[in-house]
Amino acid sequence: MDWTDLIDTAFEASGNSRANRAEAVRDVEANVIDGEKPVASTAGRHPDHFRKGVLVLTTHRLLFLKDGKPPVPVPLAAVTDVTVTRTKLNGEVLMVVALTGSHRFEDVVKADFFAEQLRAAARSARNTPKALPTAPAADTTGEQLIGQLERLAALRGSGALTEDEFTRAKQRLIG
Repeated sequence: MDWTDLIDTAFEASGNSRANRAEAVRDVEANVIDGEKPVASTAGRHPDHFRKGVLVLTTHRLLFLKDGKPPVPVPLAAVTDVTVTRTKLNGEVLMVVALTGSHRFEDVVKADFFAEQLRAAARSARNTPKALPTAPAADTTGEQLIGQLERLAALRGSGALTEDEFTRAKQRLIG
């Protein structure tokens, strides 16, 4: 599956026009990271928008595409929790909690299936060894962990994470 097929499938589910599809493909292809491959896509709506957009899952990121705007990226290595809930008003709601912030998508098509793919891709991204710097510092891992824990604490303090979400994310980081 290539980028065009992936985005076309999601745009069909969202009901958006063909012109938006071509622009979305161009935006994504222009921002592809080395080695990044498409994995899955679906349609969903951000709470700030009336019309649906497209959620694209890659080997490196989750992207939200809407109305020709630049993609909103969520790095998979930063994803700490993915949940799906159902409401009468907003349909299936996908909640993605990451070290970079909390993201909510409503009226998501096939949310449970997409959430499973997202969880698996995030696990894989966290477990993939990163290229080591040429002169690694002895305490780099500890410093990174502290930085991630501080970001989680800031998200909890701002109200973006509940106490339960914070605890789960912290346990995932610590192991």
